[in-house]
Amino acid sequence: MVSIEQVSMTFGKEPLFENISFLINDKEKIVLIGRNGAGKTTLLKLLSGQLQPSSGRIVLPKEMTIGYLPQHMALNSGRTVLEEAELAFQEIKSIECKIDELNREIAVRTDYESEAYHQLLEDVSYQNERLNFFGGDNYQADLEKTLLGLGFLRSDFDRQTSEFSGGWRMRIELAKILLRRPDLLLLDEPTNHLDIESIVWLENFLSSTSSALVLVSHDKAFIDAVTTRTIEISLGKIYDYKVNYSNYLELRKERREQQIRAYENQQKMIADTEEFIERFRYKATKAVQVQSRIKQLEKLERLEVDMEDTSRLNLKFPPAPHSGIQPVKIESLSKWYGDKVVLENVNFSIRRGEKVAFVGRNGEGKSTLIKCIMGEVAYDGFLKLGHQVKIGYFAQNQADLLDGELTVFETVDRVAVGDVRTKIRDILGAFMFGGEASDKKVKVLSGGEKSRLAMIRLLLEPVNLLILDEPTNHLDIQSKNVLKEAIKAFNGTVIIVSHDRNFLDGLVEKIYEFKNRNLREFIGDIHQFLEMKRSEEEGFVVAKEPVVVTEVSENKQNYEMRKEFNRKLRKAEKLVADAENEITELETEITEMEAKMADGNSSQELFDSYKKTTHTLEQKMYEWQLLSESLEEIKAQNPL
Repeated sequence: MVSIEQVSMTFGKEPLFENISFLINDKEKIVLIGRNGAGKTTLLKLLSGQLQPSSGRIVLPKEMTIGYLPQHMALNSGRTVLEEAELAFQEIKSIECKIDELNREIAVRTDYESEAYHQLLEDVSYQNERLNFFGGDNYQADLEKTLLGLGFLRSDFDRQTSEFSGGWRMRIELAKILLRRPDLLLLDEPTNHLDIESIVWLENFLSSTSSALVLVSHDKAFIDAVTTRTIEISLGKIYDYKVNYSNYLELRKERREQQIRAYENQQKMIADTEEFIERFRYKATKAVQVQSRIKQLEKLERLEVDMEDTSRLNLKFPPAPHSGIQPVKIESLSKWYGDKVVLENVNFSIRRGEKVAFVGRNGEGKSTLIKCIMGEVAYDGFLKLGHQVKIGYFAQNQADLLDGELTVFETVDRVAVGDVRTKIRDILGAFMFGGEASDKKVKVLSGGEKSRLAMIRLLLEPVNLLILDEPTNHLDIQSKNVLKEAIKAFNGTVIIVSHDRNFLDGLVEKIYEFKNRNLREFIGDIHQFLEMKRSEEEGFVVAKEPVVVTEVSENKQNYEMRKEFNRKLRKAEKLVADAENEITELETEITEMEAKMADGNSSQELFDSYKKTTHTLEQKMYEWQLLSESLEEIKAQNPL
């Protein structure tokens, strides 16, 4: 049991939290919740011993072991993955040396009845129990299981850690901490560098471990699966809920309503008291009462209300400009980096209005395919963007394109148009740029803050194809909710690379899994996809790569209905595509004629031809609009 007793922490003049107290019981699983800057990471550092409280104390049992994973840490080099992970078992080797030392001492002792001899026997027994607890006789198997669970391949074990990215090296550090089996685990955003499969593995590990856990995370599904107690840090105080995060939200809503009522009542009382004081300040007959009211206000403990919940902010993307029926079409695409094949003979297409997710282990080619679509890397094969496609792209490096000399507010104000300009402060607040933070210059922002700012800019630009590569990495749960609702309401096409199951839940209707240099399509939501994966791993489903996973028709009638629907759909799509091609040709002709007229060629014949072609284009655009509406009506009749 860990006891936090009247702990206060002050940086500068302002206290981060004051006189907080709570207990961490054995095997308990706790999540720390609070807005950015509330003190979650600081509290983890206090528990780990990296910081000392300004006042109060933290009492830990003697010989308690602690494993702490910070968000950022110095990463080691010079060893292979396996050698680095084996450092986790230094405790086992130390125990083994201690047992050998005690056994040697016992072997030369003859005072079998003495208290000292019996103490030696007890020490040996205790150390053997510790060795069994740490899995001393089977640690190699645990090591391999943990590395594999966190996404490493056996072929990675003998590679130098320096060959891996920072995210993969953080996985090695996490593996070392888990393998040590500490009494208390302190994990700060452990899922930031993990893919969905590794997150699910970590969930199962943490749920079954005997270690107590204090966790900071913005992954709602992960939190709900692992923790059973929620501690919120707000305005320097803590609020302790003996429930998981989802239940905490309901209880917090009730508490906030009570908090607001109490605050409003106090404000009314203060206003009434101040009015009384002002009215009778100079009347001698009321002097005693006035002084009493003044002292009453001086002694009053003023109530505060924590930051306004902006998760319900109604934020929308601008309407998507109309685009072709297939914004992206890919056939037999392959991509190499040196001798390494990342993608091989990939076929992929997406229809206008679809929202799909790219999932799979890190390094399987998700971001590479995005870069191919964006034209950032060369590739072999066929890739075509549809008619009038305008892409809104979010990736980690988007933050590098921001103007460092502008303030946060100016950066957003320059792209905002229309009514949304009146809501800029609300939008910034929803993405953790409330108050003075909106006046900071971009050049002083952290990498995470710049990423959030780049996301806000994207929210305000009119596009019809959104490509989002890990958009939630630097967002808290409320900001994720704002973004999710905006994407759900967006009437364009969306491709999302994400490992956040709660974010994807209810947002996408199709999953593309990247595996073995290819991808396969799954029609359904993220939870159905994960259930299918679980069944495959347990041997109930045998799947070959690549495979399209679709529901099997229940009877012949359903099959015939789908067959007829697909026939109509293909015909309607062809009519729309043909119209789009004709429009493109007409627009090219008009552009060429305009160039000739700009050069001084203003003959009557050219002018008549220009006028006729322009009129034909208007008719064809109207025809295209009608065909597109007809296509949408057919799609709405989908029997699937």
